[in-house]
Amino acid sequence: MRISLIIPVYNEAGAIDRCLANLEALEGEAEVLFADGGSTDGTLEKLAGRRVIRCPKGRARQMNEAARQAGGDVLWFSHCDSLLPRDGLGQIAAAVGRGGRFGCFHIGFDYRGPFMGCNTVLSNLRARLWRIAFGDQGMFMTRALFLQAGGFPELPIMEDYEFSRRMRRAGVPLRLLPGRIITSGRRYRTGCPLTTMWRMFHLRCLYRAGVDIHEIARRYRDVR
Repeated sequence: MRISLIIPVYNEAGAIDRCLANLEALEGEAEVLFADGGSTDGTLEKLAGRRVIRCPKGRARQMNEAARQAGGDVLWFSHCDSLLPRDGLGQIAAAVGRGGRFGCFHIGFDYRGPFMGCNTVLSNLRARLWRIAFGDQGMFMTRALFLQAGGFPELPIMEDYEFSRRMRRAGVPLRLLPGRIITSGRRYRTGCPLTTMWRMFHLRCLYRAGVDIHEIARRYRDVR
């Protein structure tokens, strides 16, 4: 079983060194592809010698293009500012070997401010009970399922949320693996984290209600 790890990047010079160090610590082997959306800040220079797929900016578009060029039987998508569990490849291989086709990891945050423990618990409950995974949880899927689904919907935002919703409607179970991905809590560091959590939840409600996705993307930039 070959696993392709796909990481979309855009002007990530400040985070790429930690990302690369984390990848070096992974147990096992994977094909690693960085999907660059036109970085101009030195990210590409730091990725010299790595496999970089250059494509137009847009996380969904970047991930889809890299997936098309990947050679793995399983596709694992992660964010540049997320730290992967050391045995993540083994956990994915074991889950797929038992028949899993779609899954993610538990999440943790690198910021321990007020209400962040609550945020962590609720995020993991969302995956366990409602079978909804987000990109910062390290979504993985078999290549066959990815192709069957037509890849990520090329939306300016919420492509991971929409993909999860489509999997749920199709009756594809979400495998929540025991490992934990530590992701950036930067959006919670300013103001009240509880307010940020509410605003993120509200954006998902607007999306489900059919509000224009470009308006939601504009509001999301305000949250960030």
